[in-house]
Amino acid sequence: MEAIEFKTKIKNGKIEIPKRFKNKLGNTVKVIVLSESSQKGHDILDELLNRPLEIENFSPLTRDEIYERN
Repeated sequence: MEAIEFKTKIKNGKIEIPKRFKNKLGNTVKVIVLSESSQKGHDILDELLNRPLEIENFSPLTRDEIYERN
């Protein structure tokens, strides 16, 4: 199996193989898509880091309180 790498845009749901690679490929290929776009799903952790919740009278646990065992 030979690997090739190229960047392209998806048009109408299709990925076009650049002309320089078409002769190297057979009729069947294995495709792995790595998207560089920022169109990812909703990530609550990213949202909370960017805009933390502000809760009145909130005080975070101290280190001792976190590791305190009863």
